[in-house]
Amino acid sequence: MPVAIEDRPSEQVKEEVIDILVHNFSHSIISNEAFERRLDAVIASTTNQQMMDQIADLDSRPTDEVIKHQKEQKFAVNYVTDSDETEEVDTMVNILGGSDRAGQWVVPKEIRVFCLCGGAKLDFTDARFSSPNTKIKVYSLWGGTDIFVSEDINVVSKSVCIMAGIDNKAPSLAGKNAPTITIEGIMLMSGVNVKLKTNLKEKFVAFANQMKTLFSDDKPR
Repeated sequence: MPVAIEDRPSEQVKEEVIDILVHNFSHSIISNEAFERRLDAVIASTTNQQMMDQIADLDSRPTDEVIKHQKEQKFAVNYVTDSDETEEVDTMVNILGGSDRAGQWVVPKEIRVFCLCGGAKLDFTDARFSSPNTKIKVYSLWGGTDIFVSEDINVVSKSVCIMAGIDNKAPSLAGKNAPTITIEGIMLMSGVNVKLKTNLKEKFVAFANQMKTLFSDDKPR
């Protein structure tokens, strides 16, 4: 006898439901509008049954491992495997100017940011992590630091702020294998802004479009 739907782990049900939605969209069974509407409903669902309702009328189910395999590659935490590529500490000094790290850069275990009337930008969206725990030490006077993350990165703040502040928009609800960024340091008349660059829906929509292109290319012409 199958386990009652509400007794199953919610994250497992959500993953299966989204896989079915991606499968039906990528094979042109449901429209882009229907896919995004149902995806919104799944993400906002508070019960397993609400998620299952979004696929109740869909008979087509994935029969291979293509979507699952591609998703594991797309959404896997990007850790560096070659220790020679990594640095223990990276230092950014910004005086009356600015600097940034973005793209597919390798994240060291510790980043030290010094700002005097200057600013720094750290974009971790496509970064490759060398450790599951990264420490950012910010020492800032009349400066600012912008940190961009995706929903699969946790952010924790432990800084001292004097006439300053940290605006953390990261949900910090990523899985146990997700990297964690801890912000420390002292800020005086300065600010740190943690912004969500790519949310969960945007990542799944981009992935679904990628799968649709993949399956379209496989069709005989």
